[in-house]
Amino acid sequence: MTTDSDTVMDGADLATFLTGKLCHDFISPAGAIASGLDLMRDPSAQDMREEALELVEASSAKLIALINFARVAYGAAASAERFTADELKPLCESVFKGARASLEWRVEAREFSKPQARALLNLVQLSGAALPGGGTATISAHEDDGWLTLRGEAAGPRARLKPEAATGLAGERLTEGLAGQWIQSYWLWRTVKDHGGTLGFTVGDDRVTLTARMPL
Repeated sequence: MTTDSDTVMDGADLATFLTGKLCHDFISPAGAIASGLDLMRDPSAQDMREEALELVEASSAKLIALINFARVAYGAAASAERFTADELKPLCESVFKGARASLEWRVEAREFSKPQARALLNLVQLSGAALPGGGTATISAHEDDGWLTLRGEAAGPRARLKPEAATGLAGERLTEGLAGQWIQSYWLWRTVKDHGGTLGFTVGDDRVTLTARMPL
């Protein structure tokens, strides 16, 4: 039988895993910016200056979007204690730019506390990650009887949940596999649990559903 003491890691370990994930997320666009600037400085590559500038601009936009997303999904975002659905929607949409999957936004709730916003963003990104072959991630959020229900339904060909992600969503420590594929799902579980909620998931034919319930 698994107990909370078996699953809940201390703050230092959690911060280490999250930092590793963020570095992994940021390094690709940051590296592309550096490559574009190198091309622009290279006297022998001036015929590629326009392409290099486009690379820098696109990668800068991607990096800024990732940072804005991470501020709410992982950080304190101290300037705001509550978020509106209109504020969170662009952050969720940024996850799907350039991806094969698309986002369908069916959010009825108008306002979210900081923990609820954090849970929503991570649930959205994990729903998109469950669709490597494309498809639609339908995101819903509604309030009922003192609870907020967040649901992500990922439907598409080869929709799947990686074993590491399933381990994290169950609130279990990783014993094998890639930590980068595990930490976000564990962070979602931890966020929901620490604020009195529950998290569940189901996996079927070409469909993955994530459901979080949190008190209002």
